[in-house]
Amino acid sequence: MAPRLVLASASPFRKALLENAGLSFVAEPAQIDERAVEETLEGLGPEDVASILAEAKAQDVSGRHPGAIVIGSDQTLSLGDEIYHKAASMDEARRRLLELSGKTHQLNSAIVLARDGETIWRHVSVARLTMRTLDPGFVGRHLSNVGDRILSSVGAYQFEGEGIQLFDRIEGDYFTIIGLPLLPLLAKLRELQAIDG
Repeated sequence: MAPRLVLASASPFRKALLENAGLSFVAEPAQIDERAVEETLEGLGPEDVASILAEAKAQDVSGRHPGAIVIGSDQTLSLGDEIYHKAASMDEARRRLLELSGKTHQLNSAIVLARDGETIWRHVSVARLTMRTLDPGFVGRHLSNVGDRILSSVGAYQFEGEGIQLFDRIEGDYFTIIGLPLLPLLAKLRELQAIDG
């Protein structure tokens, strides 16, 4: 019998990706303070930060689900060496979009699988997104149109919606951009015989 799958996330986007792929799982958000964990990671790169946060989430939920394979995931946005977090206000979102305007930033999407408190696999995929040069007036109108739901996104945009209009070029796959590199995850779950394959 295949082990039970648990998604350690409250993200509706990650949940929808797994549902659309036909996986049977339960979702339970991790109970960790991400910023407190991150404060201990001074000097680490954005890919490592994403991986460690994904592992913390997987480990936290794994302790409550014996025998299950727990999927932890996290995503960081980086511009050079600087790591960005979700904007706290629409004004901060506006400043974020203007700062990213005309530049290429990275989305670093990590997945960690844990079982019985032990990490059994980790993976990081990177996407590079080049934002077109944005007119400040357009940014204001865009944010007014999409509303404060963009505050749930680290980039202050939702790529799967109207946020696509902000970009000139994308290098990387859709799933990495949304925050769950699905193809490597499915391959590993088949290898572990957690899903049919």
